[in-house]
Amino acid sequence: MKLARMFLIVVFMFSLTGCLWWNGPSGPSTPEALYMRGQEAYQNRDYKDAVEIFQRVTEEYPLSEYAILAELGVADSYFSDEDYISAEANYDDFMEFHPTSENLPYVMCQIGLCHYRQMLEMDRDQTETHMAEKSFEKLISRFPSSKFSFLAEKKLTECRKKLGEHEFYVGQFYFNTGQYRAALGRFKTVEEKYAGLGMNYKTAYFIREAKKRLAEEEKKKIEKAD
Repeated sequence: MKLARMFLIVVFMFSLTGCLWWNGPSGPSTPEALYMRGQEAYQNRDYKDAVEIFQRVTEEYPLSEYAILAELGVADSYFSDEDYISAEANYDDFMEFHPTSENLPYVMCQIGLCHYRQMLEMDRDQTETHMAEKSFEKLISRFPSSKFSFLAEKKLTECRKKLGEHEFYVGQFYFNTGQYRAALGRFKTVEEKYAGLGMNYKTAYFIREAKKRLAEEEKKKIEKAD
């Protein structure tokens, strides 16, 4: 009789604590709780853990409202971990699968920032700068009133200035090596595409000088021919 009473007590205690027992070591059992765990990992800068947890939300609860937030969480975690290639890929996926989301301005801005953070010095390849420029232009064109477009405008100006400086740098290289026609083409590009970014005066000077050197070369050719 005593043994039977003890068994009933154990069963009763298990019925009270069963959920806690199952959810303790194995983690949260709801999409919200799992998502909050991911947020906690993100806030603690445990970005790799955050990615894994957010991915669990999307895989285990794909129909939950937290699945969409978790998709952004994955992209943001990669971004904060400076893995910009993975971040951009996930932001691109978000845009593809949620084309009407209210988060699109934010996502488009983040895509631009992925390229912006990978820009190289003005004497290096400027592919990422061009990509950032196009991304910010697309955001501003599509969502002109968004608060993210105001940030994009500032970054866009920085991108254009860097592209202009790169063109000027290449033009100056051509000028210093006596390739005046090529130099003139670069300086004219700066004058036409990147006006008002602090390079007007020096660009105008080198355009005049390049034209002067070309005229001198042409004069020497004529004199030699005679």
